[in-house]
Amino acid sequence: MADPPGRDAPAANAEPAGAPQPAVENRWWVDGNTSAKRRGPTPPNERATPPIVGERMFGVGRFFDQDRAKVRLTDANLTLLREGNPPEDGWAYLPMTEQRSSDEFLERVRRAIRLPRGSRGVLVDSGASLRAIVTGQPFGERVVEMVLGGDCSLDVWARGEWMAERAFRSRERALREASHLVARYLRPSE
Repeated sequence: MADPPGRDAPAANAEPAGAPQPAVENRWWVDGNTSAKRRGPTPPNERATPPIVGERMFGVGRFFDQDRAKVRLTDANLTLLREGNPPEDGWAYLPMTEQRSSDEFLERVRRAIRLPRGSRGVLVDSGASLRAIVTGQPFGERVVEMVLGGDCSLDVWARGEWMAERAFRSRERALREASHLVARYLRPSE
């Protein structure tokens, strides 16, 4: 077979005719697993122990003071209620980010969570989720917080003590049950 035109002479950077051709075995990037063969198996006492995932994961909770966290969370809800300063028997609105819930959704939540007489609530909007925080009389003695977002839940505090928690399958279910639960948990216990 004839060489294509312009390829009569070998290229200037071509290897000389007698040079050995490279083989796969002598390429540095090919792992022939030879170093492990030369070393032999690593004795068990010299092997690196695998990291314990649980230790790192649960290390996050080390020195966690649950009582202090509970107080801070209760205080945060009361702080938001004070900041919103809702009127008695009414709602206030606190946007926390630039992203906002639609006006239609906010109105739907206000209609779904009927406030018991003498109570007040604040809608805390982070765009991705909406928190409805409600308190009765006296202010802050009982607090109900409903989170409406990806995971919907309800938390209840009485005199700073966490009393109850409830998770909902959907936002619609949470809104259907909201008025009944708020009235139930804000009612003072004798």
